[in-house]
Amino acid sequence: MEIHFTGVIIAISTFLIIGLCHPLVIKMEYHTGTKYWWTFLAVGIICLGFAFFVSNVIISSLLGVTGASFLWGIGELFSQKKRVQKGWFPMNPKRKHEYEPIDKDETLCPLHKGKSIYAVKTEDKKTEG
Repeated sequence: MEIHFTGVIIAISTFLIIGLCHPLVIKMEYHTGTKYWWTFLAVGIICLGFAFFVSNVIISSLLGVTGASFLWGIGELFSQKKRVQKGWFPMNPKRKHEYEPIDKDETLCPLHKGKSIYAVKTEDKKTEG
């Protein structure tokens, strides 16, 4: 019986890539805000572009996962700003002027007109009664 490690290598590497991108988003938002979001776009496109031309399955897969993770990171960068505004993460005191007050019921999800599903249910009950 022959054992193949390709899938396991890709799975573990994917886990690590995603795990490293999360703190990268947090640190980038803390130090620079969202103004350099385009670097995530550039890195994501470059990695995806290189993935097309690499014949090694593992390396091509990892380039694709890295590219997709950086593209996903763009949205996470803007969501991270809202998390900071809500007080879930520390705010950089040097950039306090960049944050506007945010409604505590505001959600990170674009559905429900920016309100959390719990706030929407509460408002629906008020209008019914």
